[in-house]
Amino acid sequence: MITNFFIPELNNHDVQALWFQQDGATCHTARATIDLLKDTFGDRLISRFGPVNWPPRSCDLTPLDYFLWGYVKSLVYADKPQTLDHLEDNIRRVIADIRPQMLEKVIENWTSRLDYIRASRESHMPEIIFKICNATRLSFE
Repeated sequence: MITNFFIPELNNHDVQALWFQQDGATCHTARATIDLLKDTFGDRLISRFGPVNWPPRSCDLTPLDYFLWGYVKSLVYADKPQTLDHLEDNIRRVIADIRPQMLEKVIENWTSRLDYIRASRESHMPEIIFKICNATRLSFE
């Protein structure tokens, strides 16, 4: 998928200006995958085995996890795509339809999450993170 779908999509962008954050799932951090991403992004790869380590409490701090993947998945599969082409078309359409105003809300929420972490000096805050996660899910829908 990375070779056939993701990397070709990058041809429209200045890859030297992009960072890539790979989640910590072991199926996503295979040596071949990490090597490909390192070749593409160099030291701008955030990953369990990348040049920049995957952050603690990442599902609470990473907009990709607490917002984007769930939002995109809910829309991509809404019409139950039956072919790979249909699925790819849905992914492209849903991503292209994300409006700047929505991304501004995501960044505002992300900033407040970072403020909580800074204020706590990186100690565990499950009750706060849990409340933020639930509020975030509601505020972006």
